[in-house]
Amino acid sequence: MRRYCFALDLKNDPDLIQKYIDHHQNVWPEVLESITSAGIIDMQIYHAGNRLFMIMETENDFNAADKARADEENPRVQEWEALMDTYQKRLPFATEGQKWVPMDQIFSLSQALNS
Repeated sequence: MRRYCFALDLKNDPDLIQKYIDHHQNVWPEVLESITSAGIIDMQIYHAGNRLFMIMETENDFNAADKARADEENPRVQEWEALMDTYQKRLPFATEGQKWVPMDQIFSLSQALNS
């Protein structure tokens, strides 16, 4: 199993933030299917203020490029992404077209205790 962590901001508007949260309490079945069929075992999204943090655990052979291609070909996923885009705000250092920015791990308790 592999773990990925990402960050993204939401537009700093309490009503929009609540709508985003509400949508994630009822994710469309087609979106859930696209996630699980790509080899994603678990996905969690946390928020603090308007900052989002996502943890994604995948099968060892997960391929992000394959997932992106499949999503581009899935009209329902594209509809979901367009809807979510109305709430999201790119991080200032995100590259062109990048929503979720990968985060680098800088500490691991288990590694620190075993070194």
